[in-house]
Amino acid sequence: MGLFRGKTDRPTPLDGIDAVLADLDGVVYAGAQAIPRAVESLNLAKRDRSVGYITNNASRSDATVADHLAELGLEAVPNDVVTSPQAAMTMLAEHVSPGALVFVVGGEGITIELEKRGYRITRSADDAPDAVVQGFTPDIGWRELAEASFALTANGGPGSASPGIPWIATNMDWTIPVARGIAPGNGTLVSAVHTAVGRFPLVAGKPETPIFDEARHRFAAERPLVVGDRLDTDILGARRAGMLSALVLTGIDRAKQVLAAPESSRPDFILADLDGLHVPYPVTEQVRGGVSLVGAARVRVSGNRVEIVEEGGDELDLLRAACAAIWASGIGIHSLDVPARLYG
Repeated sequence: MGLFRGKTDRPTPLDGIDAVLADLDGVVYAGAQAIPRAVESLNLAKRDRSVGYITNNASRSDATVADHLAELGLEAVPNDVVTSPQAAMTMLAEHVSPGALVFVVGGEGITIELEKRGYRITRSADDAPDAVVQGFTPDIGWRELAEASFALTANGGPGSASPGIPWIATNMDWTIPVARGIAPGNGTLVSAVHTAVGRFPLVAGKPETPIFDEARHRFAAERPLVVGDRLDTDILGARRAGMLSALVLTGIDRAKQVLAAPESSRPDFILADLDGLHVPYPVTEQVRGGVSLVGAARVRVSGNRVEIVEEGGDELDLLRAACAAIWASGIGIHSLDVPARLYG
């Protein structure tokens, strides 16, 4: 874990990293606007290594995403963008060959990738498709979900001698951030089809590994760093793929969530924003009395109480020290009395 480096070792999170793989929503931009300092930080990182953008968003093509990033001032081209539909195509090729007929639930993010690879596209179960690929667009309604269900159960499935045609979901995000707040994501739509057909899809996007494998191959990365704002997709997925990870506190998950992170979703680095990529990362020490020390901040777990021994002068170091103490205790967050100061 990045939180527990040697006492005299003060690298930045980018030291030894050959590719940065950044999430988009909550990391690079919020809505249509760039998050402060994100553009400058990523362009600076790109001077010495590859910078890629890894997104579960299946509604836009890589070119559309790259155009948006370029408008914000980032040095980005379509090949810098790794999408969940691209990872889904790699999975699809393991089941059906180019020329196969694929039923699509979703928009251009999926259809463009299918056409690039020579697949035919249908929106009707009556055409007897060879596979189903499902992703999100805001226009999806009951009819599209019902048609997908018909396609999946027409020739096999649970209770049949045949397992049914392949079904690949671009991602299973339960929620998505939009201008007005948090809305249902692709996972809720996939769940509706699952309820109807009685089986689960293969999943290409975060936190599953196919999208990370796609990015590793794309950038020939041996030591990539995944930067995200969600523990349950970005950080969990990075850990599953054997990649280092950094959580930025500019998006979905904040102090309260990172304090409670299960072992499978704990980041190597906790950063306020992308500027933190270029700043020496503080050492975490375990000192007398079971105290976790980061900078001047000291926190310990005593019984079922989390105690702030010394706040220090940096709120982020205080959070890092609290995470180190709680994570090292082996006690679930719901069994601990945590001062509101740490997550307020």
